[in-house]
Amino acid sequence: MDELTSAGILDPELRASYAECKRLNALHGKTYYLATLLLPKAKRPFVHALYGFARYADEIVDDLASHLTPAEKESELRRWSDSIVKSLETGKSDDHIGRALIDTVNRFNIPHAHFSAFLHSMAMDLTVTEYESFEDLMKYIYGSACVIGLEMVPVLGAISDQAYEPAEKLGTAFQLANFIRDVGEDLDRGRVYLPLNELGAHGVDRAMLERRTLTPEIVSALKEQIARVRTLQGQANPGIEFLSPTSRPCIQAASELYCGIVDEVENNNYEIFTKRAKTSTSKRMKVASRAYLRSVIARMG
Repeated sequence: MDELTSAGILDPELRASYAECKRLNALHGKTYYLATLLLPKAKRPFVHALYGFARYADEIVDDLASHLTPAEKESELRRWSDSIVKSLETGKSDDHIGRALIDTVNRFNIPHAHFSAFLHSMAMDLTVTEYESFEDLMKYIYGSACVIGLEMVPVLGAISDQAYEPAEKLGTAFQLANFIRDVGEDLDRGRVYLPLNELGAHGVDRAMLERRTLTPEIVSALKEQIARVRTLQGQANPGIEFLSPTSRPCIQAASELYCGIVDEVENNNYEIFTKRAKTSTSKRMKVASRAYLRSVIARMG
């Protein structure tokens, strides 16, 4: 039985929407997609729907609308955001991504505020180009990453409300790993996502980053940010035990692979300007194989 049928998704238009979300996940979220395959079939489409929503909003800001002016991007994001918010209120959507999202929200009673927070952070990307402190950055991270973890918990199945705080921390760790890897790409978009005051404590300013030459000061600053990722991951991982046993292998694999990006930054000798840290295929397969065995045992149990 295919994933959609296993999940009880039978309406043709709804199936098409979920299929598009899955396509976006497979195309852009290779690590997330691999981890999603570890879930029972009946849960996968709903994770695809949440990813598809987040990815499509990101595409409006950075990729899909790259040919548009900033004002046009803002207008398009506002138009799409307004349509999603209205759909959340009515419980129905005609949008090719929105159909699957609204169906998922309705099935799992996911708070609408999470999606409003996410859309707010996406709008910030159109005007905010840097963050003075980690506290300032967290205002962005909450909407861009923490809420995704909170949205996922009902889909994955929580055996305790204690699953929610670790989900926020793991979302933050994922986002920070992403920021560390993508310093060069973010500069191309005119943004710096590492806290300026923390960079300054190591003798790094935006001008130094803009020169795109690795210096001992930048390496020192990166080490501090990498340590934060590992601390958050360590705090979050015990919370995986508060999820349904059949969901744990998926999140354990995602944690190992996505936070593992910072391991690859170290393996690249912190060269963030000329190399893109990437988890090797062999490591992905090794992690996925172990997780697959755990997932089989969990389903049998």
